[in-house]
Amino acid sequence: MKKIVVFTGSGISAESGLATFRGDRGTWAEHRIEDVCTPEALIHNREGVIDFYNGRRREVCAASPNAAHTAVAELERYFDVTVITQNIDDLHERAGSGKVIHLHGEIGKLCSSLDKSLTVEIGAGMQTYDERHPIDGSLLRPFIVFFGEAVPLMERAAEETAAADIFIVVGTSLQVYPAASLIHYVKRGVPVYLVDPVKPAVTDNVRYIEATAAKGVPALADELIAAERGR
Repeated sequence: MKKIVVFTGSGISAESGLATFRGDRGTWAEHRIEDVCTPEALIHNREGVIDFYNGRRREVCAASPNAAHTAVAELERYFDVTVITQNIDDLHERAGSGKVIHLHGEIGKLCSSLDKSLTVEIGAGMQTYDERHPIDGSLLRPFIVFFGEAVPLMERAAEETAAADIFIVVGTSLQVYPAASLIHYVKRGVPVYLVDPVKPAVTDNVRYIEATAAKGVPALADELIAAERGR
């Protein structure tokens, strides 16, 4: 069975009503990174950080997977599919994808402030300011990779990418590192598809599909499935 790796960014969830992080209407157009998404902010602005991610969690819980998420999940009927996402939402999982690597964390979890491997499911709940982890007693924090922190699953994501027979990029500007470097781990000769309404700078040896995720991904999935069934 061929292996497909799908690398997604905030653009795949935009049509589900979740704001992208860049652009005039992006999340960072309304909030300063330094105020809500750094380790220092968690220390000096704890209530603001928790309020910010409680707001993101409400938005995610109110959203539903769109046609792009569903199409990615449908590929699993014919391929070995791994999703690598920069998104903290759970729309891939809710659409039915079975293997999802969240590079930047998960909004539905909290973790120990001493050991980020100690996670707690919060689901649709709202975090309070003084919640503590039941094992180590530390203050809980959003299970998010803040700016300036290491991306712990990057090595695993690179290994998955290097093993891909087909690599698909959806809804990402390829500007956020280290995640954007994944495209350089694709083996020579492996087909690379890039679905986005805005053409990013990295397009060498890439088939660019100028479309939103909800339009471009289902069409590409149908094409790949038809080719696989015709073998």
